[in-house]
Order: sequence, then structure tokens, then C-alpha cells
Amino acid sequence: MAGTFRRYIWWTDQRGSFHYDVMVTLILLFIFLSPRVINYGEKPVERAPRPGEVLVTSNGSRGIVYQISAKGLPHTDGSFSGNRQLEAAIRGAIEPIAGEMTIDRWEPVKDANGNIAQYRVWARR
Repeated sequence: MAGTFRRYIWWTDQRGSFHYDVMVTLILLFIFLSPRVINYGEKPVERAPRPGEVLVTSNGSRGIVYQISAKGLPHTDGSFSGNRQLEAAIRGAIEPIAGEMTIDRWEPVKDANGNIAQYRVWARR
């Protein structure tokens, strides 16, 4: 038993042998199953889009969420005409990427100073 364990540690078995295949299987199991058991703390980095850039994320089966930098888009004062201008600007930024779509809603995302940094837009085709 000690000899088998030593061969596993030093990887001395010939390729194609039973013990070699067991070692390879154990390594593959570790690679594919360990992320389910061990929390490596890896998460996607959330970042704000740069001017002229649109970040696209899925909203499950309900549609797609677009994040658009507020630079270059008109800021509204809450009036209805300002909202129309903003919606047209948002549509103009998204349609080259997404094509024809229906905008369900949008919301401004503010930075630490309270200024509008980006817009988050929920849309569907």
C-alpha cells in the first residue's frame, strides 16, 4: 500500500496503466467539482461603462439590461420633453448593437457625488 501511495505522489506509473488513469480521473474531478464545494471568492468585476460604450447583461428570461455612460446623453430636468430626448438618445446608443427593441424602463445610476454617471436600461426584442 505504501508503494502505491508513493507512486501516486511521485507520478511514476506508466501512461495507460490503471493507477495512471485513476490519478488523471482524480485530478479532473478536483478541477471540475471543487468550484462547487470551495468558495474561491471569484466574482465578475462590476464596472461602469466608458463614454460611448454599452455594457450588455442578461436579465434572465425577461430581457436584457444595457448600461450606458451618461456622458454625451442629455440630462433631463424631469420634464416630459426631456424624457423624450433622453429616450431617443438611449435608443440611438442601443439600437446599433441590439437592433429593433422595446425599452421597458430606464433609471439613472448616480456616482458617489450624486451626479448621474450612467443609465441602466431594461429592453426586450
